[in-house]
Amino acid sequence: MTNTLYDALFAPLAGRAGPFLILPGGREIGGADFLALVAQAGNALRDAGVQPGDRVAVQLAKSPEALAIYGASIAIGAVFLPLNTAYTPAELDYFLGNATPRVFLCDPAREAEMAPIAGAHDARLLTLDGAGKGTFAHLMEGQSRTLSPTPRAPGDLAAILYTSGTTGRSKGAMLSHSNLLSNAETLADLWRFTEDDVLLHALPIFHTHGLFVASNTVLLTGGRMILLPGFDLEAVLALLPQATTMMGVPTFYTRLLDDPRFDSALTRDMRLFISGSAPLLAETHRAFEARTGHRILERYGMTETNMNTSNPYQGERRAGTVGFPLPGVELRILDGEGREVPPGEAGVIEVRGPNVFQGYWQMPEKTAEELRPDGWFITGDIGRRDAEGYVQIVGRAKDLVISGGFNVYPVEVEAELDAQPGVLESAVIGLPHPDFGEAVFAVLVPQKGVTLEAAAVLAGLKDRLARFKQPKAAVVLDALPRNTMGKVQKAELRKTYGDWFAKPPG
Repeated sequence: MTNTLYDALFAPLAGRAGPFLILPGGREIGGADFLALVAQAGNALRDAGVQPGDRVAVQLAKSPEALAIYGASIAIGAVFLPLNTAYTPAELDYFLGNATPRVFLCDPAREAEMAPIAGAHDARLLTLDGAGKGTFAHLMEGQSRTLSPTPRAPGDLAAILYTSGTTGRSKGAMLSHSNLLSNAETLADLWRFTEDDVLLHALPIFHTHGLFVASNTVLLTGGRMILLPGFDLEAVLALLPQATTMMGVPTFYTRLLDDPRFDSALTRDMRLFISGSAPLLAETHRAFEARTGHRILERYGMTETNMNTSNPYQGERRAGTVGFPLPGVELRILDGEGREVPPGEAGVIEVRGPNVFQGYWQMPEKTAEELRPDGWFITGDIGRRDAEGYVQIVGRAKDLVISGGFNVYPVEVEAELDAQPGVLESAVIGLPHPDFGEAVFAVLVPQKGVTLEAAAVLAGLKDRLARFKQPKAAVVLDALPRNTMGKVQKAELRKTYGDWFAKPPG
């Protein structure tokens, strides 16, 4: 019996002397050497008591060693649990209590504050490196550079990724070996990845985008990765000429466009820029093409499904859309009565395919609410499909504003606000209102060097949107609150401005 994911992604590195990882400063790690690192980490995890099916929780800074622990967990049949490096002790207490990992790996600087939490949930706490003999690096020393992988079938659990938890407790999405491998195989084919590709990897590896979409696709196809700790403008500008592909969030691309050094000459050897995790403004899409000649490829995915749709590699990459369902993935858009809506109308997106997760860890009721018995997953995203089949994400169902009985989709209002003079970007939310139930409220960010008057911006919508869609108030901020993946934190905005219409500012 084989180990589905290990055999496809990691085992092929065995005979590869050439570089797999390229690090800042020019250091390289060959494929065979990285596989040896995976083996040493896997043997160390076994010595730490990890058995097949046990959870291995990690809250680690991005590094080759952290990526190797992912491979090691897969190799020994454990369930990998990456945790956002920004999570607080209180949040980690919930995750460790819910997932009950056998081992919890953290960075040395957090050892003291994590020790009581790990102890409370019977997780063995290890630091990746640092002083002393109790570190994971010490456990890896002297371990064999080869490893006999634990057999794992396609349906066996490979990872648990927790959702962001903007409404209620975070849910642990259970992803199988076949969930992850099938998606990597589809993306590699659709996006034309080969062993000749060099991916500029500046994304975090605690998230689907950086860990599975980026890393798995390159591992599967035998390419190389320039592994950056995070997005650093100077490093990205310096290393782009060595790359052929880049995956990023919209803020990566807006930061590049803000620098005059970023131009067509710098990107002449690039074949593909991919954007996801948050909506890409159509204005950014157009500006990027005008500057570089490249059209960014936007796609749509979720923690529970990895990728669902993509704009085409060949053909029109349509700004403001996320393209078509991936091969093998079904997508439908339903109204409140469970009927499919016609093209152009909005409804809740559901998807079905080999990429869809197995359910939520320890939450059978939530699983039953969102994952239908016939395999359709209710995404909670509102979308529409145009006459040509391109899918557009309108927003989250929880972000829908119902004002005076009328549905208002924030993305439509945001597009009009963003088109107003001096507006860099916007966020639209619904706030409690004594007359309308909810009222549309806008948060505006000005372009650099522009003084923005909220009233003037709202006046510009008078002939652009129906009156019920027009924001009844707006504020101007220097920047929108975002999470580490660039998504606007609308829950934070609703919390901050929740009583705006109950107690209008004087």
